[in-house]
Order: sequence, then C-alpha cells, then structure tokens
Amino acid sequence: MPKISDKGLKMPASPIRKLAPYAEKAKSCGVHVYHLNIGQPDIKTPKIALDAVKENNINILAYSQSEGSFKYRKKLAKYYHNHNINIEPTDIIITTGGSEALTFAFGTIMDPGDEVIIPEPFYANYNGFSAAQGVKIKAVISKIENNFSLPKIEDFEKLISSKTKAILICNPGNPTGYLYNKKEIDQLAELVRKYDLFLIADEVYREFCYDGEKHHSIMSLDDLRNNAIMIDSVSKRYSMCGARIGCLITKNKEVYQTVMKFAQARLSPPSYAQIACEAAIDTPDSYFQEVVSEYTERRNFLVKELKKIPGVKVVNPKGAFYCIAELPVDDADDFAKWLLKEFRVNNQTVMIAPAAGFYSSDNLGKSQIRIAYVLKKKDLMKSVNILKLGLKAYRN
Repeated sequence: MPKISDKGLKMPASPIRKLAPYAEKAKSCGVHVYHLNIGQPDIKTPKIALDAVKENNINILAYSQSEGSFKYRKKLAKYYHNHNINIEPTDIIITTGGSEALTFAFGTIMDPGDEVIIPEPFYANYNGFSAAQGVKIKAVISKIENNFSLPKIEDFEKLISSKTKAILICNPGNPTGYLYNKKEIDQLAELVRKYDLFLIADEVYREFCYDGEKHHSIMSLDDLRNNAIMIDSVSKRYSMCGARIGCLITKNKEVYQTVMKFAQARLSPPSYAQIACEAAIDTPDSYFQEVVSEYTERRNFLVKELKKIPGVKVVNPKGAFYCIAELPVDDADDFAKWLLKEFRVNNQTVMIAPAAGFYSSDNLGKSQIRIAYVLKKKDLMKSVNILKLGLKAYRN
C-alpha cells in the first residue's frame, strides 16, 4: 500500500473541529448543541457586501490579478490609512483567507528545519502551517496567572538560534484575547532588529478591542519596514468567514516579490469575494461600535459567570472574542467529549475547545478550554449554566 508522507502524518488535527463527530452524533439524536468551540460570529455580514455580489452583472467570472484586484487593494490601503497605518496598494497581496497568507509567509522566509518562536497558547492552526512547511515551533510560554501577557524578552532570547527566522504573534490574541500594549510591541520590534529576524503579526481581530484600549500594529513602526509581515483577513471584521479573503502586507520588497511567486502559482484569489470585500470597506463605523458594544457585554457576562463556578480560573480578555478558562478537571479533552456524549440539560449540551491543542509544548493546557463568546447573551446564559452543572456532575 502506498505510504503517506511524513509531513502528512505529522499534520495535527484541529482541536477546534476534532470533536465535531461527537457533536454531530448528539444532534442526530435531537440534542441541541451550543457551540462555544469555534470563532464563527453570529453577527450579520454587512448588507452592503452581500448586495455587491447580488447586484453584480459580471458576464465572465475571470481571474483577478495574482496579487488581488488593484481596485480592492487601493481601497484597502485607504482603510489602513484611516487606522494610522501607512500602507500602499503595492505593499498588499490578497490571499485566500489569512491562512494562505501565513502559509505564503512561512514558505517565503523559512526552509524545512528552520524555527519560528511563538508565545503559547496560540492559534491552533499555526501548528498545522508549521508542519506543512517542515518548520519547527519554539514556544515561549505565557501564563494565565499573568493574563497571558507577553513573556519576558529574555525568554525569547533563550530560544533564538541560527535556525530562528521569525517571531509570530496574534494581536489581539486567539485563543487568549490578550491585547499587546505599545511597550510590548516596541520590545518585540527591538528584539527582531537586534537579531535580524522577521516579526509576523496576525492582526485579524484589530477592530475588537475593549475598555478603551487601542490596537498597536507592527506596520505603524517605520524602523521595522524590512522585518515586519502583517497578516489580515475580513473573516472576523465583517463576519465574512466564508468569503476566504485575507492579505499579506509587507514593505520588504524582496519578501513581497517572493510571496508573489507563491501567489502566481495558485493563480488568483476568489474574484466574487473580492467584490464583496471591496464593498464591505464602506461599512459605517456605527457597525463596529455596535459590534464591539455587543461583544463587550457578552464578555462581561461570561467572565462574571465563569468566576462564580467553584474551581474555575479565567482572565478578562481585552480583545478578540475568546477567553481561556482553567477548569477543576485533569483532562479537558475528556470532559469535552463527555459533555457531547453523555451530559444533557433539557436535551441541550455545549461544545467547548480543549486548550491543549493551542499549545505545542507537551502537557500544557490540559485543564484549560477556549470559549468563543460568539453566541447571543441568552444562549451564553444557557451555555454557562450547562457548563456549571456539567462540571459538578463530571467531578462527582
């Protein structure tokens, strides 16, 4: 029988989706499952974006430019200018989601055996992107006791070797919801300049900042122009996960030209989706004000209620729409399966994401879960109640 590649065998399953068969089985038995496991917003996609596709009279759905339509990139550059980020259309390559942008970035700056340093816990698919490229993750640990803030710079320096090519951060963070402050971004910038590394920032949750806090982009640092690679996406910003449109942004022309080779090899990003995304940029600020207000209310409720559950530890996220909760269980993966297979409250249960999959270090996050507060408040109320009752029954 033909053999599977080593890369294929090392490719990790998604910790967010691997429990899906248990959820589907529960649903097939008539059980209602509340999904706290996946960052699929329930916020409506802006009508202006949907109408742009519905009302379009294209006769031939042709390829776009490999780097994406100039019209869209020009409009996107203006969006960044409005966020005090000086980006030109020629700094932007449109990709099929932020996932492809990260894959292009890894392929451009790293060879098999090279290393990338990432604060953990981190977005689980970073493990997958690294495995696919033969790149090794060196994890620097952030802790729940410190609100998952940036680890000490000395901890990063200890991991730097001749194989280290980049540091990767997600800001605001998935799965922690941590928002890096200006001092932390400046510290990382100084570090990558010192060791001549790249700093990759996944900034797809830029709009989702709470309590008056501000987002600080690496692209706003002029002295980092040759080191900075920014990843972005419309998935969360406009609740357009299915559009699969992201982008890679860099002012480093050698990096840009190399990424373009990958972009050309896959021909072009989706044409219709770019039309929708171009229109979405005209979404009024009131949309984001309402969305941030809604998520703030959900976050406040979720954190308050989780803190009431005996033995649960949780921090207050400052961005994105996730939080990590530490539970009084030895194995959150087993608990998550048990909830789907055996536990019901009025024929309802919850699906959570075990947090061990958001770490690359062994035996970390075993008692933690990631919760995405993307459900309406009344559904969050039911979900937290099920979680509370479930914990009590499971521990007994």
